[in-house]
Amino acid sequence: MKDIFRSVSKDVPASIVVTLVALPLCLGIALASGASPFSGIIAGIAGGIVTGLLSGSQLSVSGPAAGLTTIVAAAIVKINVFEAFVLAVVLAGVFQIILGWIKAGIVGDYIPNTVIKGMMAAIGIILIMKQFPHLIGYDADFEGDESFFQPNNENTFTAITHALDFITPTAAIIGATSLIFLRIWEIPIIKKSRWMVLVPGPLVAVISGIFLHEILTKLLQWEALSAKQMVSLPVAENMSAFHSLFVFPQWQAVTNPQVWIAAVTIAIVASLETLLGIEAVDKIDPQKRFTPPNRELVAQGVGNIVSGFFGGLPITSVVVRSSANVSAGAQTKLSTILHGFLLLLSVLFIPHLLNKIPLAALAAVLIFTGYKLAKVSLFREFYKKGWNQFIPFLVTIIAILLSDLLIGIIIGLLVGFYFILKNNFRTSVAFVSDGNNYLLRLRKDVSFLNKPIIKSRLDKIPSGAYVLIDASRADYIDKDIIDEINQFIGRAAISGIQVEIKKKNFNQYHRLLAEPEKDLQPEG
Repeated sequence: MKDIFRSVSKDVPASIVVTLVALPLCLGIALASGASPFSGIIAGIAGGIVTGLLSGSQLSVSGPAAGLTTIVAAAIVKINVFEAFVLAVVLAGVFQIILGWIKAGIVGDYIPNTVIKGMMAAIGIILIMKQFPHLIGYDADFEGDESFFQPNNENTFTAITHALDFITPTAAIIGATSLIFLRIWEIPIIKKSRWMVLVPGPLVAVISGIFLHEILTKLLQWEALSAKQMVSLPVAENMSAFHSLFVFPQWQAVTNPQVWIAAVTIAIVASLETLLGIEAVDKIDPQKRFTPPNRELVAQGVGNIVSGFFGGLPITSVVVRSSANVSAGAQTKLSTILHGFLLLLSVLFIPHLLNKIPLAALAAVLIFTGYKLAKVSLFREFYKKGWNQFIPFLVTIIAILLSDLLIGIIIGLLVGFYFILKNNFRTSVAFVSDGNNYLLRLRKDVSFLNKPIIKSRLDKIPSGAYVLIDASRADYIDKDIIDEINQFIGRAAISGIQVEIKKKNFNQYHRLLAEPEKDLQPEG
């Protein structure tokens, strides 16, 4: 009972933090996608409640993702009718359930740790850089944008430069004060206080932002923040108006090819982002729990069906919200589920209050989250592991910063796999000599990529030499390598080179020559 109470006492404050982080992101991503702000809120609610209930992850938080904005915006334009687009979201959910049933989640197991950690660090840096303009009152770009090139024809770097030319003093003061509160709440003596645990730092930062805005504008007569610089939730004056915010699928659009193209595209991209997201969250889970990937795909699929049915955007597991959840001390999925209910209650009962929250205060929360994701210690850790680890990690970060999440991940994967192949290539073949005696040792998996170096080394062996080809440590040898060794044995017989082939079965030294058509496999 004590453990349950301890868990709930941490999950409830964490759910408030996640709600504060999710709220502007849901709205911003919806606007950037060319959809109504409420469609983003619906996606956040579905991701929290539906996916949260079905997911096997204890800490992952789902909702509308910035990585899908370009795809969603293009699909809405091509389909032309939003009701038909949300049908595509429903169908995408069905495809995701199918992907889960056929065990497609195994794809996530092939993503190197360097790429996952690089993605997390990159998102942290992006949060700091993208939210800095909002922190000082320059809100030209939408909240939650992660792409290098912004919809307003700026990029990440130019936006920071322009922001310095358009500082809003009120926003800057609120942002700076919020950061101070967040830092104070990280001081060990305060962080471990029994009462402070129940009052999360981000909540204090946001409440202080509301009060500070009132004090600066009402008492000191400073310039008030514009509507664009504040949270902007849709306000329904009565239940009838609230119901009118929902949009339902246009089922007859099922014959539209563009609907199916959008559904397949969303399903694939959302599934990839989800697999990356849960891998990342599992890495930062203090309890090191494992999220079943196929169950997660099914959970995401059901979440997308519900989101699309009520007029919401597609959802994925989102690293920013999930990392905020972890940082806030969440213990179980209760935090994720509660955040979905809090989003629902917010739009029902307190939209006017939430619309008093300055974006500068929320930017401070996101910047602080970014700082925790991209700590210097993480760079130091990978640097100490050597260039084979550090370069893919660094390339992933740079690629994501200069493009977007998916393109950066693909580039990081290519670089990571290159180093894996290079490492295997180096360790698979060893060649040493002592006078006129030569040893060619084949280890682990010897692929066709090793053929050039084996061929060049064997071609340089002089007449009259003794050569031992040791294949006893090889798990697999490619047919191209076997053919190359057989050709050498044939030449050796003419050149007077003595060749011995060592396998695990010592009575089969020369079977390479006798049976060249068979793979060389270790025996015994």
